[in-house]
Amino acid sequence: MIKRREFLINAGLALGALAIAPSLAFNSKKRPIGIQLWTLRDTLPKDVKGVLAQVGKVGFNEVETFGYSIYKGFFGTSLHDFKSMLDDNGLKATSNHFDFNSMIKDGSTDLVKPYIEAANHLGSEYITIPYIVAELRGTSGDDYKKLALQINKVGELCKAGGLKLAYHNHDFEFTKFGSTNGYEILLNETDKKLVDFEMDLYWVVRSGNDPLQLFKKYPGRFKMWHVKDMDKVNPDWNAEIGSGKIDFKSIFAQAELSGMKRFFLEHESNYKPNPIESAATSFTYIKKNLI
Repeated sequence: MIKRREFLINAGLALGALAIAPSLAFNSKKRPIGIQLWTLRDTLPKDVKGVLAQVGKVGFNEVETFGYSIYKGFFGTSLHDFKSMLDDNGLKATSNHFDFNSMIKDGSTDLVKPYIEAANHLGSEYITIPYIVAELRGTSGDDYKKLALQINKVGELCKAGGLKLAYHNHDFEFTKFGSTNGYEILLNETDKKLVDFEMDLYWVVRSGNDPLQLFKKYPGRFKMWHVKDMDKVNPDWNAEIGSGKIDFKSIFAQAELSGMKRFFLEHESNYKPNPIESAATSFTYIKKNLI
């Protein structure tokens, strides 16, 4: 039997360890590991059922979709069948990358309603704005302020539909406009109650910025992450998580400050030896070392 004094000493040591390693509070929870299906973009459109089975077999719990069409579903697979395939493999589409470029171009929000219906059918939490084509990005800080107004409108519609809206970055948002940049303008001009941010960690680092500094400046804004590593030799290439340049341990240690609730592995290039096996390698590292 453990004596009272020994128990108190052991308890004190445990509390001390938590104080030294604040990330343990995050790590102690069994976080789901998600994957952005864009990682598997070469094979998914050809075999939706088979690829989702591979994703489930690796051990992923969540997916983030791409490529949805109001008329063709997911690569010719209906919304209903896609949901059934996810269910069969223990997967949930918690976030969806839907194309908003036409909305940004003409200002119409007509697309938002069918997107909301699709996301709710899948049981999702988020609709995410994934990418703005070059001709619509704008060339000034005022352009980004106008974009923020449109994003807020979409956020209001998503909230009314029981969903959350997020904005996913690349590197172009970090174009400087005087003392600020496009990303900071979006963070400052969007309504915190309506718009969250999905931070793509690779693109933040690739642009020469520090995710940890952004966490400190905008605490709680980055509810989702894309976990994507950078090759040590060629920064244009990705790498399996843990084998590249990005220090994910220090980033995950600040998950609470960031506001992160979920994350998705993404791997876009330089697969070893192929997309699903690269994803599996990254999954194993994440599970063993980061959560």
